[in-house]
Amino acid sequence: MPTRVNRQTVDLTAYPDLMVLYLGMRVNHLYGIRTFFSFGRKIQESVAGKPDGLLLHEPVYYSFFPLNMGMRQYWRDLPSLLAFARSEPHRQWWLDFLRDSGGTGFWHETYSARGGMEAVYDDVPKPLGFGRFAGVQRARGPMFGSASRLGRSDDGAPVLSETDLYES
Repeated sequence: MPTRVNRQTVDLTAYPDLMVLYLGMRVNHLYGIRTFFSFGRKIQESVAGKPDGLLLHEPVYYSFFPLNMGMRQYWRDLPSLLAFARSEPHRQWWLDFLRDSGGTGFWHETYSARGGMEAVYDDVPKPLGFGRFAGVQRARGPMFGSASRLGRSDDGAPVLSETDLYES
């Protein structure tokens, strides 16, 4: 017996600057399982603190082999997202990860209601997401920080500077 579809939608006019992030961590080596689970706990603790501007945080499972899991986050706007990314302990986690990925790879893709999309893939051995059709390039110069990749002028510096990453 056919059933009628209960079709629904949302009115996002109250969120004109909405930012949506898909983030993932991929296990590249067996020892990366330890890194993967330690970051999972840290992230859960940080979002439990309800950072200003975080509207929703949801776990997402991308694949089990290779293990690639992550989250989807909805942020009120780019300034609140960047404020969180630049705050401790997030900034330190990011710096530590970029110095040693611990057998994992990390990636994120950002979508903005105001327009613009950007992504970064760190120690991800095979292109995924945008990288599968748009190609990848080194994240240097104007492609280093997410605000710049989104084409947004932002008064603050990236979470980490190129000097923090490449010259320390």
